[in-house]
This record gives sequence, C-alpha cells and structure tokens, in this order.
Amino acid sequence: MQCQECGKRPATLHFTKIVNGEKTEFHICEACAREKGELIPGTAGGFSIHSLLSGLLDFSPATSSQASGVKPAENLHCEKCGLTYSQFSKLGRFGCSSCYKYFNDRLDPLLRRVHGNTTHVGKVPRRVGGHIHMKRKLDDLRRELQYRVLHEQFEEAAALRDQIRELEKNISAE
Repeated sequence: MQCQECGKRPATLHFTKIVNGEKTEFHICEACAREKGELIPGTAGGFSIHSLLSGLLDFSPATSSQASGVKPAENLHCEKCGLTYSQFSKLGRFGCSSCYKYFNDRLDPLLRRVHGNTTHVGKVPRRVGGHIHMKRKLDDLRRELQYRVLHEQFEEAAALRDQIRELEKNISAE
C-alpha cells in the first residue's frame, strides 16, 4: 500500500483516529507522518505504550479511592524496590515483581478498564500451559454440566460430573 499523502513511498504507519464518533483511517509513510506532526511509535518523542499506561494510571479519582478504603496514591510504594505509585504512573512499568502485590488495589480497576477483565483468557502455548488448559476444560465442563442439568439431560450430566471429578483429581495431583 502506498502512502496516501505523497503516493511515492510505501505506507508504514496505519492507524485509525476516532474523534467524536467519526472514524478516520490513515496509511502514510514515516516522512509524511513527521511532516503532518503525527506521532510515530518507537521514535523519540513518539507515542509509546508507557505513555498510554501513564495516562491511564493518572486517572484515579481521589474521592472514590478514599471512599472505598484504598490507600491514597501518594502513600503507596513497593517495600522491596521502593518504587512509588506516582513513579509507576509516570514510567508505566514496575520496578520489580513485588510491585504487583503493593499496587494491587489500584491495578484491578485499571486492568478492568483497559482489558475488560483481570484474568488473561487469550491463547496459551500448549507446551507451557498444561495446567491452564486443564482449568479451562474444567470450566467448560462445569458450564456444560449446568446446561445439561437445566435441560434435564441427567445421563449426560452424570458423565460430565465424572469427567469433572477425574479432571479435578488430576489438577490437585499436580
């Protein structure tokens, strides 16, 4: 695809802007993007995922957090690495693995806002996700069991119950 601005170079940036419900797609080359003043991912001064996260992290209404018993952001810090929540907000990344524990109260609402959930339900590689695959299969079987019971298909439900018990044994044995 050629750049829709100059028509000479191949388009390397493809992005969509939605402003006031109006969707506009751009397919432009890097040179035209610089001329137009659009932000280029991965370049100095460009838009980065850290900028996105820091923008999202700054959105924390103080009144709702105080009302819900969550510590104010300025008092939060990781006891292992010393990173404060305000530093995390600016950087968009943690200092260590313990930061998840210390900023947990603030992360769940953020993850729900960004991803819609706090549990990863995407693809998992087969060679490393054996336990996750078994838990997902267990959840599927439980849903199927509820469906069968609801529709009074008790023989199928009994078979599913046995499969669930067997799978639960395997999971607890690991």
